[in-house]
Amino acid sequence: MKTNFNRRSAIKGILASTAALSIPLELSAFGLSKEKTTTIPMLKGNINHSVSRWCFNSLDLETLCIEAKKMGITGIDLVGPEAWPTLKKYNLISTMCNGAELNLVDGFNDIQFHEKLIQRYTEIIPRVAEAGYKNLICFSGNRRGKTDEEGWNNCVIGLQKLIPLAEKHNITLVMELLNSKIDHKDYQCNKTSWGVELVKRINSDHFKLLYDIYHMQIDEGDVIRTIKDNIQHIAHFHTAGVPGRNEIDETQELNYPAIMRAIAGTGFKGFVGQEFVPKYTDKLASLQQAITICDI
Repeated sequence: MKTNFNRRSAIKGILASTAALSIPLELSAFGLSKEKTTTIPMLKGNINHSVSRWCFNSLDLETLCIEAKKMGITGIDLVGPEAWPTLKKYNLISTMCNGAELNLVDGFNDIQFHEKLIQRYTEIIPRVAEAGYKNLICFSGNRRGKTDEEGWNNCVIGLQKLIPLAEKHNITLVMELLNSKIDHKDYQCNKTSWGVELVKRINSDHFKLLYDIYHMQIDEGDVIRTIKDNIQHIAHFHTAGVPGRNEIDETQELNYPAIMRAIAGTGFKGFVGQEFVPKYTDKLASLQQAITICDI
């Protein structure tokens, strides 16, 4: 997730497509050529690929849809109702819908925000279902001195009022795990264990977690074991390089092919969304490279 609300305000399988894009000199990781155009081979189908809209805001949405589809990406993350017609035009899906949250800091862990949150989620849940989508993002909000128990209790009070509606429309509310060390100071759902405890208390298949690999590497590490142990509580994944939140190549510390093999090995059928901020000039080449790295 981006370090501020711009992500929010900025804010089906096409596996046989190929794309020929020039790879800049900088993008030589994981076997991509430094000197010649590289063509993505037919994707293996073990990972369902999506990409977060906000990371590529320098591109208009239509361009992102066209180029993403060439790469075998089948969904766009973190877009609301205003973007859905464009996605449908290109036979892409909104893999993680947004638009109901207030922001990243005022969430379900604080009762003072419940009335407004419940109103907004009650309005958008049927719209997500009508559009044919499944996942709608939500946030714990910042701790602001609350104990874990207070945060869990408040989240349960608010979310339980929405779960019957989510179940009726077959929508999953997905709370994102964010680091509180670097990017989102004081965010309460900052550990997998905290999120999993909340999932257990909600006790519905229609509430799960968005495991952001970048964020959880920063706040807890032990990524592969944690994913394997908690996969039943995870609805979606996000990627980015650590440190820096940039490309997922060999310039950062995470072994993304190994992480993708672990995810695929669990039988996970949801999406892995690329959510890195490209630092190279050719942003589409960076995205192409990330898909190649994750296509295990």
